[in-house]
Order: sequence, then C-alpha cells, then structure tokens
Amino acid sequence: MRWGMVINLAKCTRCHGCVAACRIEHFLPLHLTWPRLIAWETDAGKKLEVSTYPVRCNHCKDAPCVKVCPTGATQQREDGLVWIDQNKCAGCRYCVVACPYQNRTFLSKDKDPGYFPGYSLTGFEKKGKKLYPHQAGTTEKCNFCMERIDAGLANGLKPGIDREATPACVNTCQAGALTFGDLDDPESEVSKLIREKDGFQLHPEYGTDPSIYYIDGKLCGCVSNKAPLEATTGSHIQHLSTIEDRAKEIFGAGVGGK
Repeated sequence: MRWGMVINLAKCTRCHGCVAACRIEHFLPLHLTWPRLIAWETDAGKKLEVSTYPVRCNHCKDAPCVKVCPTGATQQREDGLVWIDQNKCAGCRYCVVACPYQNRTFLSKDKDPGYFPGYSLTGFEKKGKKLYPHQAGTTEKCNFCMERIDAGLANGLKPGIDREATPACVNTCQAGALTFGDLDDPESEVSKLIREKDGFQLHPEYGTDPSIYYIDGKLCGCVSNKAPLEATTGSHIQHLSTIEDRAKEIFGAGVGGK
C-alpha cells in the first residue's frame, strides 16, 4: 500500500479551497501554508491565459529529507507517508535544503505572531493549540492528513472513497481536480487515472519517485505540459522545468538568478 494523489491541471480553478481546507484541518498559523497554488500567465495574443499548478509535499518514495534528518524527526511510514515528529525536530533545516520541490516550511516565531498581533487569540487559535499544536523552531509540511487516514482505516473506511478517511483538500475541491488513493492497487482510481491519462510526476529526473502525479489538458497554449521524451530533464511540468535555457528566456537569468 502506498498512498498517492493525482492532480488534474485542467480542472483546477484556483479557488484556493484546498488551501483553506488545509488551514482549517491543521489549524495552521497565519503565515504557514502547506499546499500552494502556483499561477502561470502566458500572453496568448489577444488575451492573457492563466494556468494553475497545485503543489504540496510529494511524499517521495526515495525521500531526500528522510535521509538527511540527523535526529530522525522526518520519518517515512510503510504506506509511503512522510511525516515530521516535531518533538524530535532540532530545527536544523537540513530537510528544507534537501527537498528538491521546496515544499517544506520552517516555523519561526515571526511566522506565528497570531492572526491579530497585539490582541488575544481567536477561538480558532485557542482550539488549535489544544488539538494541533505547532512548535516554533521546527519544520512543517503536508502530511496527506494522516490523522484522517489512520482514524478512517481504524473504523473500516477507505481513504479516497470515504470522506472521513480522505485528505481535507480532496474533499473540498469543488472542481474534482484532486483524487486520492492507493498507488499500489491497480484498480484504484488514482492508478486508473495515471494509466489512462498518461499521468506524470514533477521532476522525475531527481530520482525521488513522488507520490503525486499530474494529468492535464493543453494549458497556456502548449500542446501538452508534459515534456517530450528527448527533453534532457525527462517528464515534468514544462513551466516549472529546471532547463536553464527556459529559465533565461523567462527571467533573463539562470536558474535561481534574480
């Protein structure tokens, strides 16, 4: 069993419902966001086309963050979920540097000033400190709502099918762009989508084998957002490519340049 997600790029309407659902589910501090939506604008001649790329922790099968953690705080379960034991996290941020997808966040004190600095905590914040405390000086990220998965399985429910056992972002997506399930089950909905829609992973050239796959339409005027087989970096979302020539064309500098 290996839990994974399929994201349909053509269906995402950039409503940020998944971001809001995650914030509520995990009582996230004001300046902390686990899932992100990257908007990409393209000049299509007479109109501006905007595409959206939802990203979050990829729960890689061969996760670099697990390997570099000196305290064992970042762990990987048998079902593939990568999670962080905040009680063990030393705040070294090695995992932040090691993650090639930039999907980890260090929770510093200035990122948790409260929703209304200078005023008393809201009811939401007070409840969160009891039910889902966040520790300043530690690293956080998406955990695929593993608490929901575990509680659901304990009650005989099936993640991806039963809402109570499915990640909050998937339940909230009004467009049905997110699908969750068992990647090891060839009959699961995620496996069928990957197989039938030619699903692809983000930056497979990193060799991490992400548990999140993308399927898409013809976004931003491209024939496909999946790179051609002869591309030096393999299959990836073209607009998030590591190809330096593409970066120079877009930003006027090399990758990482300003």
